[in-house]
Order: sequence, then C-alpha cells, then structure tokens
Amino acid sequence: MRHEGFRCLGHQQPEKSDGGGVTNPLSLLLTFDEEPGILGAQYFARTWEHPFPLPKSALVGEPTEMRVVRMHKGHLKLRITLRGKTAHSAYPHLGINAIEPAGRVIQALIELRHEFEKVQSPCSVFYPETPFVTLNIAMIFGGTATNVVPDRCDIDFGLRLLPDQSAEPIADRVRAKLASVSELGDHAITVTNISAPFMTGESSRIYRTLCELVSQSETHAVSYASDAGPLHAMGLECVLFGPGSIEVAHKPNEFMPKDQFHGARNILDRLVNRFCNS
Repeated sequence: MRHEGFRCLGHQQPEKSDGGGVTNPLSLLLTFDEEPGILGAQYFARTWEHPFPLPKSALVGEPTEMRVVRMHKGHLKLRITLRGKTAHSAYPHLGINAIEPAGRVIQALIELRHEFEKVQSPCSVFYPETPFVTLNIAMIFGGTATNVVPDRCDIDFGLRLLPDQSAEPIADRVRAKLASVSELGDHAITVTNISAPFMTGESSRIYRTLCELVSQSETHAVSYASDAGPLHAMGLECVLFGPGSIEVAHKPNEFMPKDQFHGARNILDRLVNRFCNS
C-alpha cells in the first residue's frame, strides 16, 4: 500500500509547547490509496467525528517543482457496462455480443471530448495547455475466450474538471451523449469515483505566506487531483507544494532533485515556525 502524507498547519487552538518550541498545534495526516482515487482522504472526510477542531490550513505534499499551487482540476471517473447474452461462437445467433456496441460508445465519447474542448470557464486562463474538460478513454474489459460470444463489456473513462466546475452536470452531459447512441441494448452508466477539484483564494494566509517564502508572485495550477479536494470541502484552506516534477511521475526511474529536496525542508521549517509559533 502506498501512503501519501501531508502536514496540516493550524492555529485555531493555542497550546503550550511540551519541549519542541511549538506554541500552536501542528497536525500530520497520512492517507492511503491516493493514486486510485483519493480514497484515504475521502474516507477521512466521511468518517471524521470532530474529537478536536480541524486545522484552518493544510499543506498537501505534491511534486510542484517548489511552486505554490492554489488550485487543481478534479477527476470524474465513469464506467459504461454493456450487457449481452453468452453463446458458443459457432452459434452466434443464439447470443448477443456485448462488445460490438462498444465501438459506437467510443466514437460518441470521442465526439464528446471534442465538444468539451470548445467550452471554457473563468478558470481556463490558469490552464493554457488544457483550458477545458479533458476526457480520457482509459480501459476496456470484455469477453472470456475467442470461441465465446461475450455477454459483458466495460469501458472505463475519466474526465478532468476545472476548479470552478462540479461533477454532476458533466456526468449529465455524458449520459445525454450516450443516450443518443443507437442500438446500445442493455447497458448502465456508473460513476466509479469523484476526486473533487479545489481552489484556495489568493487572500488565504497559508497561500500568501508560502508565496512570500518562495518569492512567488504568479498563480500556478495543476491538472491532476490530490487530497486537497476533500480536505478543502471540509473547510481547510489548502495549498500544494513540494519538490520534484509531475512530468517524471508514473515512469521508470522517477526521481527528485537533491537541491529541491533539501530546499523544501528549509521552506517547511520556516512555514511551520510562522504558523505554530505565532
């Protein structure tokens, strides 16, 4: 199991230090299964029972190349399941092939992707490379053997939402598009996961402080999702920050520059001092 960690920095409940020199509380939250769909942070948001107040601010560790990021896209994951009837392939007339309609579904999704590319939002200015909802047809599963008429085919696809968009209207667009596809037969459309987008205001203390520490004046945004989505929905002011680049993630020989690694520690020490000793 891969663990993703970040620090929550807060100053809601002043406390005396027990020897570490910290006068305001510092919390550390470790989450699980961030890559499959922000599952750990979503679970935390669902099950938090408020035994003590949440921090006001949170720093989420991500490879931002030492830039402070105050917004990211969300990730809406859907699956369309096409159902048929199994039969021996020597007698195909006795079955219903669930894979054959998949071609029409894929074509409809490609058309929808192009439709999304023509629509922008106020946040598009922060995404010069992809200023729109992106759609990726990611996985197709179907069939058991070449001599069997397949009775099921699943197509998994994902859409990256801009920070000022919500998932349900986008999902409705998908449903409407697939409803226009002829001869789909028995099928179902399922939302398998929603990783929420987030956007922290420019005036938030943690954003202004961290920008000051790294001498940053411009706004940065990223297209991937993170634990900041559900945490922001809980009321935390979040920023993304960390050494390394997302461009080398999920590849062989993923690496992090040593100077950024050591530099990030210095920045975090100064940030903790600002928030926990003030």
